[in-house]
Amino acid sequence: MWALVESGSITATYNQPKAIQIGDIKYPSNIFSLWSSSELEAIGIYEVVYDRTNFKDEHYYTNTPETLTFASNTVTASWGTATAKNLDDLKTTCKKDIDEKAYTLLESSDWMVVRNAESSKAIPSDWLDYRIDVRSTASDMKDKIDAVSDVDAL
Repeated sequence: MWALVESGSITATYNQPKAIQIGDIKYPSNIFSLWSSSELEAIGIYEVVYDRTNFKDEHYYTNTPETLTFASNTVTASWGTATAKNLDDLKTTCKKDIDEKAYTLLESSDWMVVRNAESSKAIPSDWLDYRIDVRSTASDMKDKIDAVSDVDAL
């Protein structure tokens, strides 16, 4: 991402290279890839530097919108303080994700269970052990999720 700085203020941003006009001069999009940083800065174009100090995982937190600032010849994108999402909602979502993953892992061997129910043909012990392990691991993970008391622990 780049920002156009005019008279010390950010006046435009560019998420991808594009043809631009600054004053009376038109520039092709390839200046973003062919010109050096100093050449771009000479016409007021600065590559944005990201300060992710306050940015947190969006699965667990709501981040503020990014803010662009220009100081010391650097354009910086930064975020304010992130807010934790509702812990109970997150726990429910995480446990649902675990159940879905366990379902997917067991699905490929379900036919053996059906075959056993319909014809009493034995399920190989290694498959039974696998299915038990999947369910046990899923249960243990959900118990650990229930035990956490804050989003950071989750």
